Amino acid sequence: MSIPQSGGGPIEHFGQLAEYMASGCKPKDDWRIGTEHEKFGYCKDSLLPIPYDGTRSIRAMLEGMRDRFGWAPVEEQGNIIGLNKDRANISLEPGGQFELSGAPLETVHQTCDEVNTHLAEVRAIADQIGVGFIGLGAAPIWTHEDMPLMPKGRYKLMDSYMQAVGTHGTQMMRRTCTVQVNLDFASEADMVQKMRVALALQPVATALFANSPFFEGKPNGHKSWRSRIWRDLDPARTGMLPFFFEEGMGFERYVDYVLDVPMYFVFRDGKYINALGQSFRDFLSGQLPALPGEKPTLSDWADHMTTVFPEARVKKFIEMRGADGGPWRRLCALPAFWVGLIYDQGALDAAWDIARNWDTETREGLRVAASVDGLQAEFGGVKMHDLAREVVAIAESGLKARARPGAGGLVPDETHFLNALQESIDSGKTPADELLDKYHGDWNGDLTRIYGEYSY
Repeated sequence: MSIPQSGGGPIEHFGQLAEYMASGCKPKDDWRIGTEHEKFGYCKDSLLPIPYDGTRSIRAMLEGMRDRFGWAPVEEQGNIIGLNKDRANISLEPGGQFELSGAPLETVHQTCDEVNTHLAEVRAIADQIGVGFIGLGAAPIWTHEDMPLMPKGRYKLMDSYMQAVGTHGTQMMRRTCTVQVNLDFASEADMVQKMRVALALQPVATALFANSPFFEGKPNGHKSWRSRIWRDLDPARTGMLPFFFEEGMGFERYVDYVLDVPMYFVFRDGKYINALGQSFRDFLSGQLPALPGEKPTLSDWADHMTTVFPEARVKKFIEMRGADGGPWRRLCALPAFWVGLIYDQGALDAAWDIARNWDTETREGLRVAASVDGLQAEFGGVKMHDLAREVVAIAESGLKARARPGAGGLVPDETHFLNALQESIDSGKTPADELLDKYHGDWNGDLTRIYGEYSY
């Protein structure tokens, strides 16, 4: 989840909302890669989630990383709720999921180095206090009541609201983890093409990274339960955004979509003011019930943009949001997958050629099928395994064309970060399939063994 934004001063005319997004346009040489990943923390002796306070806690983790590794604290109402250093942030999801929002970097080599450094730092502090961390798309055993709610005003507001607008919102908040990558665009037209590819092919990422086949201690019938949760969270702010595939799509059309999403809050003087269900359009005219007579700033607009949760999201950059959290290697594979597809024009065009003739029903059908069956998904004559093979090949070609070397020039490009995905394509098995094989095989139904075998 996002921290309060710093978007700018007062909004004086409607056009500023689209201009805010357009200000993210960058020439290709300035495009960067920002990788985000979440993970669950647990106490090693009890295998229960770590609370916010105590000797084995989220607070202890944040303070330990602050003191040992030089991270600067982020506080809210006297509580440490995050860290920042060198343009990277560590933040908390509602249930205490520990998230790194990485710095904007030039290559997948660099972002993978960042992941490795972060996990090593986390492990160093976790070992000191007796906790562990694991990367999965959904908490495999814990119930809602097991999960603490972090002391952030934003989450307190959202928690009650989620229960009123969908059936899975609180599950998303407390019991899911994702890995995502944030990427740049050059122009409005480039944003539209990249978002169309991102939305259409997000089910491929869901299938390849499927890693949440368990919930509340047993198999749940889905390869990605996290994806299933997002389908019944809040229809006003989630989904595949079919309007993106219509003629005339651009920044202003996306602004209209975001304006029609009900608000959560307004952030003022370090506090979150309840604006649940209210309209940002009313805010623009000074008629927001939460702040009568007051008009919004661009910071308010930036905050509101973080409260929409489609499968791919636009701010001043594009966020790819369809993958489960997972094993160490896949935290590097996800940015490689999307960088390969959309940072080379030839690869981007090839990816769009695959999906350009799909209709809304096909895109949504693939999304649902991917969450249930992973690489074995099929809809409308499209077989996910074949589609994934073709898409990963395009991503590989895009990374080869980028030709960004690593390891001091010893590695010619970024293609080896796709190896984990290629192994899934060759075997037909995603992480979820491997977990189910373990559960029904060596583990003999003992799901607690997942912590010992799959923690970072």
